[in-house]
Amino acid sequence: MTTTGEDQDGTGTTARGRLWWGRRRSAALDVGLGIVSAVECALEGVGFADKAAIPVPVGVLFGLIVGSVLVLRRRWPIAVVLVSIATTPAEMGFLMGIVGLYTLAASDVPRRITATLAAMSLTATLIVSYVRVRQDVQSADFDPEPGAWYVPTMAGFMSLALTAPPVLFGLYIGARRRLMESLRERADSLEQELSLLADRAEQRAQWARTEERTRIAREMHDVVAHRVSLMVVHSAALQAVALKDPQKAVKNAALVGDMGRQALTELREMLGVLRAGGDELRAAKPVPLVAVGVAAAAAAAAAAEDGPSLADLESLVGQSRQAGMVVELVVQGEAREYAPEVEQTAYRVVQEALTNVHKHAAGAKVMVRLARRDAEVAMQVENGAPDADGAPAAARLPSGGNGLVGMRERVLALGGVFVSGPTDVGGFRVSAVLPDRDGYGEQQL
Repeated sequence: MTTTGEDQDGTGTTARGRLWWGRRRSAALDVGLGIVSAVECALEGVGFADKAAIPVPVGVLFGLIVGSVLVLRRRWPIAVVLVSIATTPAEMGFLMGIVGLYTLAASDVPRRITATLAAMSLTATLIVSYVRVRQDVQSADFDPEPGAWYVPTMAGFMSLALTAPPVLFGLYIGARRRLMESLRERADSLEQELSLLADRAEQRAQWARTEERTRIAREMHDVVAHRVSLMVVHSAALQAVALKDPQKAVKNAALVGDMGRQALTELREMLGVLRAGGDELRAAKPVPLVAVGVAAAAAAAAAAEDGPSLADLESLVGQSRQAGMVVELVVQGEAREYAPEVEQTAYRVVQEALTNVHKHAAGAKVMVRLARRDAEVAMQVENGAPDADGAPAAARLPSGGNGLVGMRERVLALGGVFVSGPTDVGGFRVSAVLPDRDGYGEQQL
């Protein structure tokens, strides 16, 4: 089925209606044109009957049948044009020829077929016009008589006037319709792309929120687990020596208070960072992906700047020594500054490793090694076999099983290497190497 722009609905597709019409007004228009064409051909059939020496009713009936073919112009435009060409010698169907050529040119029929039929219609109209004008000139009394150019000029003008305008207008309407369809398809494609981008943005926002929740969980674990573990160890020791050695009990109670205050201070700082990140998120609410990314970046940057560093390792080891753990700290290399997130991650790895010793290897000796290098920093925490008679064992510290996972995530996020596992003597070893991010960026450049 061949359609024109008049058959198109608002979605760019041919609407399905009764018979081959997409809409009622299209059907009404074609039926109206068919009636007018039938009446025209019926009137012209009277003259055709006189010239062809056939009964007038037959000529009128022939004209009605020929003219009514115009109703089929949307479905079979080629047939309508062929009928109009065939009836051109009978000098009938002028309206059908004009409307048929317009419909053919505006349809999706291949252009070579349209050009061929338009040329055939032009030729047929030119021949009939030439004969008719010549007869008129011969039957009329002109003074002076027109020259030899008059008949072909008038015939050519009449044939072009009946053929060229409908073809050109049909080509324009067809091109305009195809352009509108192309624009509509492009708009639909852009809408789909925008929908996909929105879905991807939502997925990225969800991913950013998940990453931020994971980072917060690691920070909370590092801050709470280590401090509270030491507090529990000291509390157990306090309970054991409260009656036997009051002075030592007072000292342990003071240590528990200091650690509790330190834990509260770190938690308060972390909550302040999260609150600031939440304010930025609410301020950037119209753009969820950017807001989440800004909030996460701000929170991570603030936590890295305000968090612990390698300079705090001595204090960290000292807290474990105060809890009764035998810890030896060995530092290699000259002191230098690394990126804040590198120093904080190195500190957290050592902190979590010492916490695990408190939980799982009470009374074991621990060796903490730190190697400062030009482009990286390496750390290793190794403990011996746990002491079954160690006093802190009575603390019965719980374990969530997320310590090693959090350390590995931290190290791998910075492009480092993390290895952990038991030793041959029954202890446990945690090793990590972190590249200095500033130096790494310079190497890449």
